[in-house]
Amino acid sequence: METLALQDLILDKLNTLIVVLNDDGNIEFVSQSAQDMLGYKPSDLLGNSWWEATRFSKPEGVEIKNKIMDLFKQHANKVHRFEHLLKTSRGSQKWFSWNVSYMSERQLVGIGIDITEKKVKEKELQTKNNLLTEKNKEITDSIRYAKRIQSNILQSQSYIAKIFANNFVFYKPKDILSGDFYFFHEDDLYKYVIVMDCTGHGVPGAMMSMVANSIIKEVLLNKKVRSTSEMLYELDKELFRNINSYNDEVSNDGMDASIVFINKRTGRMHYSGAMRSAIIMRDKNVIELKANKYPLGFFNDIVKVFEEQVVLLQPGDELFLFSDGYADQFGGENNKKFNKRNFKELLFTVAEMPMNEQEGFLEYSLNNWKQDTEQTDDVLVVGIKF
Repeated sequence: METLALQDLILDKLNTLIVVLNDDGNIEFVSQSAQDMLGYKPSDLLGNSWWEATRFSKPEGVEIKNKIMDLFKQHANKVHRFEHLLKTSRGSQKWFSWNVSYMSERQLVGIGIDITEKKVKEKELQTKNNLLTEKNKEITDSIRYAKRIQSNILQSQSYIAKIFANNFVFYKPKDILSGDFYFFHEDDLYKYVIVMDCTGHGVPGAMMSMVANSIIKEVLLNKKVRSTSEMLYELDKELFRNINSYNDEVSNDGMDASIVFINKRTGRMHYSGAMRSAIIMRDKNVIELKANKYPLGFFNDIVKVFEEQVVLLQPGDELFLFSDGYADQFGGENNKKFNKRNFKELLFTVAEMPMNEQEGFLEYSLNNWKQDTEQTDDVLVVGIKF
């Protein structure tokens, strides 16, 4: 008797039930731990009572009984594992994980462990995951709608082709939205190309690109500046004013930019850059127009100097403007940056190709470099052949 009492005590401590079933479908034995765990006396659960008392409906009891009885037909010695929900004498629920094995050809023994707390936590976690999934979908839907707005702001290929017949725009955001931005325009005197790389990517970068679009139109179309250096000074001033008008703290957000004006009468190309250089490929030679080392926006109260460079374009010249995303992409065997030197060599290679193939080759080379590595930043490369 003392041995049985000790066994029952151990079963109680382990939150464990033992049930023995014969091949007639009747329960022959239920451990004493059923009293504390389910509220039933073991004697109340013998015979067919187990299938009726611990289930929430008669059909459910029949279904599970038949499922367990099928094990007799298998005549296997392996352990079968199940999870079942049981009803307590008070009508509450408890989950049990069962290991069912053969005692003899006519008997099965089931060892059940109370996993109610685990199931409750799993359900709470699932509820949280469902909520996160729903919230994530809402956020993603909002971002995709924002992308539609951003895409409508970016000029179409057909519009760009009216200004520059031979061109490509390789535009590959890191996320759904992009902080890289391009702008093309033409009037009676000039053709204009502007490439901007805004602080950040994704939503923050996209918001900055909206600011960029606004200030470019304000400076170029309303103020009608006529030099690239003046354009950078005005953009710098407008950007600082737009993002710091109502704050006590000065924002460090900014933009890098390449500005190109092409005089339609003289063929002279005027260039100024804030952190973003420009490259001209001419007769297999590389002409790099280097930018000034100041971004647009706040920069430690330093007095900025934006210089203007002028190049007389020749037939066959190819101009490339770009953000830093391509050169900064990690990849290769050692997972290093592509780097600016390799990027210039790549531009030298694509310049030999027909214009309509250059964008595709740039995308192929980028994917081949990064492989399964996550894209590091937004990528923008603009090519124009004169």
